[in-house]
Amino acid sequence: MRCPAHKRGKEPSVSSDVSVAVRFYPPPEDLRRYFTTFYHTVISTPGDAPVHDALHPEWAGLRFFAGGSPVAEIEGCPRLTGAQFVASGPTTRATRFTLGSTRLWGVGLLPLGWARFVRQSAASLANQVVDGDSHTSFARFAPLARRLCEAPGDPQAELAQLIAFFRNLPQARETDEARIQAIHAAVIDPMISSVSELVDHIGFSQRTIERLTTRHFGFSPKQLLRRQRFMRSLAQYMLDPSLKWIGAIDWTYHDQAQFVRE
Repeated sequence: MRCPAHKRGKEPSVSSDVSVAVRFYPPPEDLRRYFTTFYHTVISTPGDAPVHDALHPEWAGLRFFAGGSPVAEIEGCPRLTGAQFVASGPTTRATRFTLGSTRLWGVGLLPLGWARFVRQSAASLANQVVDGDSHTSFARFAPLARRLCEAPGDPQAELAQLIAFFRNLPQARETDEARIQAIHAAVIDPMISSVSELVDHIGFSQRTIERLTTRHFGFSPKQLLRRQRFMRSLAQYMLDPSLKWIGAIDWTYHDQAQFVRE
C-alpha cells in the first residue's frame, strides 16, 4: 500500500503512521464451496489522508465499508466514488483504489457462489466495480450491507451475522453445480494450459464450457486460462522476488516475450 506522500519515480513505501490490520476467516464447511474467504480490515491514516493501492485480478467480491469509502477504478470502466457497499464482478485487470481511514468487511465469491447468490450473468459485470446499494444485481444483499456498514461493532458478532445471512438467504437449486465445480477445478489446474486440454479433461463439449464460463465465471475459457497462468506467475514473484520476473513466469508461457505481451 502506497503512503500518502508517494511521488512518481520513487519507490512506494508505507508510512509508519499508517495502520492496516487484516484478519481472514475461512467460510464454514457448508459454505466453503461458495466463497474464497471472509475478511475484516481496519485502516487508520494520519488526518484521514488517503492511501493508494491496487487489487490484482480476482473472482467477484462484495465489500462493506463503515467509515471512509473508496474511490475505485478499473481501466476502461467508470470510476466509483462514495459507495459504502462496493460490489465487483470477476476481473482480468487491476482494480486501483484510493481510501482513507475506514473499517470494512470483504466477501470473496467463487464462481459457484456467484451462480448461487447473484444469479446474473457474470460476463455482464466482468471488469466492473459498482455501487451495490443501487445496482439491481446486488439488491438482495441490502440487509447485510445495512448491518455491516453501520458504526463499528464486535467483529466476531458481525462475522456470525454475515454467515447467518448467507445460510438463510433464499436459494434456488443450481442445476449446473457439478459442472461449475468441475470447470473451476480444471481452470486452476497448473497442468492444463489450453482450451483443448480443458475440454478433454472435463469431458464436456467446448460449447457447453463456453456457455457456463461466460455466465458464471465472467470470461471465456481461453481468458480464464490466461488469467490463471498470470496469477501463478504473480504469486511466485511475490513469494520470492529474488527470482525476478524471468524466473517467476509460468511454464505454460512460450517465452518471456509472450508473458510481456499478455
